[in-house]
Amino acid sequence: MNLDRIDLNLLVYLDVLLREGSVTKAAQQLGITQPAMSNGLRRLRDLFNDPLLVRTSDGMTATERARELQPIIRKALGELEVALQPQQEFDARTSNRVFRIMVSDYAESTLVPELVKRLRTDAPDIILDVLTPSDVTFKDVEAGKVDMAINRFDEMPQSFHQTTLWQDDFVCLVNPDHPGIGNFDLPAYLVSKHIWVSKTGMGAGVGIDPEKVIRLGWVDNALAELGHKRKISVFTRHYQMPALLALNNDLVATLPRKVADMQAESASLVVKEPPFKIPPFELKMAWSPLVQHHPAHRWLRRTIVDVAQYC
Repeated sequence: MNLDRIDLNLLVYLDVLLREGSVTKAAQQLGITQPAMSNGLRRLRDLFNDPLLVRTSDGMTATERARELQPIIRKALGELEVALQPQQEFDARTSNRVFRIMVSDYAESTLVPELVKRLRTDAPDIILDVLTPSDVTFKDVEAGKVDMAINRFDEMPQSFHQTTLWQDDFVCLVNPDHPGIGNFDLPAYLVSKHIWVSKTGMGAGVGIDPEKVIRLGWVDNALAELGHKRKISVFTRHYQMPALLALNNDLVATLPRKVADMQAESASLVVKEPPFKIPPFELKMAWSPLVQHHPAHRWLRRTIVDVAQYC
């Protein structure tokens, strides 16, 4: 039987006919004429090759085939009714939904702790699965396997929706005993040894070539425009590391301000303005059009945007 050739309204007719046991009552309930209902019954009999309802001394009586069909048709129509109803608003306080978000290490250090704190209050049973950029690809996000990606993006699929969570600039994190602390100018910066933290993109990571400045990111590109190059002693992919490494008094970590401020306070380090101009960057949240209108996803996006204002 080819479903494309079936008028699904006939299933509604059959459901009402079997429930009412009367062509007249079924027509009244559906708001159609009795001849139209009779015509529908004839088409149903042709469709199922069975009389479905026959006249007996007790009135119209369902055949054995009709009794077999009745719970199947009722279930199918019930599920269809649910599917076609407007989606209910998402109730975060009672939901145990799992949200999967891809975040850069920078976002995990700054945004995620505050987000988790908010969820513990507003949605205590929600589960957050935090993935790294090397765990997923844009295709995973586009297919809705991952709810959203939060990162600094050089590019992303044009189909994605996106919003900027905040803008951040760069500062330097140094030991109070660093020899250049008193006059932290460009020569002092260049003579120092440096800690590099990755500008994390999507996909599996690869090793760093210190000679390829163009791949090192904002800080080194800004220096290269001035005709300079810093001496990088440590390459790391984790924003938790610079504070520990900068305890060495000959190392300088040039970091986004939000990370540096947090780490300076906990590690008794000093935050210095860089002695050259480094362009700021934007932290963005991106998601697939497949989840754009889902109530739970809309709630999470609103929550993240609100939390980002206080980070």
